[in-house]
Amino acid sequence: PDDTDYEFILKGQKQKAFDTWKAFQLSYKAEQIAARPGFESLLCLEHLRERWRKAGVVTYPHQLKVLRRVVGKMRGRAILADEVGLGKTIEAAMVLIEYYLRGLAKKVLILTPASLCRQWQMELQDKFGLRFVTARRPEDWEHYDLVVASIDAAKRPENAEVILHLNYDMLIVDEAHKLKNVNTRNYQLVSGIHKKYFLLLTATPLQNNLKELYNLITLLRPGQLGSYRSFRKQFVADNRTPRNVDNLKQLLGEVVIRNRRANTQVAFTKRIVEQVCVELSETERLLYRTVEQFIRNDLFRTGNTLALITLQREICSSSFAAALTLVKMLAPNAATALATAPVPATAPTPAPTPASEQRAQELYQAIELAGNIQENSKMKVLEEIVSRDNEKVIIFTEFLATQQYIMARLANLGMKSLPFDGSSSANRKEWLKGLFREHPNVKALVCTETGGEGINLQFCRTLINYDLPWNPMRIEQRIGRVHRLGQTRDVRIFNLYTKNTVEEHIVRLLAEKINLFQTVVGDLDLILDVFSRNSLEQHILATMRSASSEQSEFRRSIDA
Repeated sequence: PDDTDYEFILKGQKQKAFDTWKAFQLSYKAEQIAARPGFESLLCLEHLRERWRKAGVVTYPHQLKVLRRVVGKMRGRAILADEVGLGKTIEAAMVLIEYYLRGLAKKVLILTPASLCRQWQMELQDKFGLRFVTARRPEDWEHYDLVVASIDAAKRPENAEVILHLNYDMLIVDEAHKLKNVNTRNYQLVSGIHKKYFLLLTATPLQNNLKELYNLITLLRPGQLGSYRSFRKQFVADNRTPRNVDNLKQLLGEVVIRNRRANTQVAFTKRIVEQVCVELSETERLLYRTVEQFIRNDLFRTGNTLALITLQREICSSSFAAALTLVKMLAPNAATALATAPVPATAPTPAPTPASEQRAQELYQAIELAGNIQENSKMKVLEEIVSRDNEKVIIFTEFLATQQYIMARLANLGMKSLPFDGSSSANRKEWLKGLFREHPNVKALVCTETGGEGINLQFCRTLINYDLPWNPMRIEQRIGRVHRLGQTRDVRIFNLYTKNTVEEHIVRLLAEKINLFQTVVGDLDLILDVFSRNSLEQHILATMRSASSEQSEFRRSIDA
């Protein structure tokens, strides 16, 4: 029986209503529950006091409030949505061990991205004395009671079949914003797991539209927001604009806990931010203008927004990243050859495709320009920043081609760097992280978005955004890798952007209108308010469609 049913069990015992073996078991359970202290008295704090003292673990008032609220009022089901760096993992682990010590969480499953499995395993063992096993094979799920696994491993058919037949006392899902789409296998797996207590962890429960938040809350507590049809009618003006906000916040407050840095008693170190403007060379400017015009033309010709968004971002990152996409648009097989060529590479001459002569000619011209660029101006600036002192640095880029280019150039300067991307296994990532931290000759960790997901790097204080994602919350997640609990030094952030490009205006939007870099994005409603009804990407695409080819008009439209 659930702890919430104890009053019923105690009443039955007093009335001597149990006269069968099952009734006796219930009666015995009732005696156990009656002898257990209530949740107003937390067991885990005393139990872990000495372990935490030896391990140097510090708990903060906001974390204790989360623990009391989840176990006392929310019955073990909550979305923990603290801002990046406030310790959601510790909060979830405290809830877990509180139930564990009371005998209420004997069989536990934790699902995370593969790169975080080892991190969870070590945190729970070192700080909470819980030995979790990483499950990979079907037999692991049945054999072990305390399991941590990647959600990708769990959803494999042979594993999912076993998991869905088990009963878990507690399920914890980290990076839960990946469950926002009900049609994905991730969502369907988590929805189908039998669980009593359930925690979803994400700093960004809402990234694009209100339906994402609806899906997460419905997954956690079905019926909390009613049917989606009724939810839309009552609370959604359109996908990104809520109505009846006070009522909606009240409903959300029953299942979502979100602590913001401004509202905690944690003294964080400063963020020292430098916006670094990069002047393009003449050839780079010509390439940018050529690609920009191609994008504007192709929006009308094909409407293929996804590829064009990628290309617009790549051209601001590096000519090598853009070259891959340009070649792929013309001849996919040639793109593979270019991807495996040494960096920097001269673009091959691809075979003609069925595309129109006009489009093909524009692509040929852009590819030829990209192939003539052997050195990017942005890379020169990066080299200067990295060479300033002996500090280790973390460099973020969105693109593998740019990552390879950065590492090759640093190597030419005699600087050792390590790649951190989604292709590495969890064990290799942990090894790379340790090597970066401990080896005195390793200067830089060059991360892609997927590589940097969820990792804690507060031993480093310098972060360089070589290029910027157009999603403000993803930028905050990057910075949160170093600016988090445990960081003892002021954090230095360098945002590189190219002058007179869309990237310059994106930086200004983020820095001035949201004040993203100096403070922290806390209130998700602020993002909705700043960008009104469109995401930043949609805003820029709409601008490209409507603006003339005059750069000044394009800039005015972006700034509007």
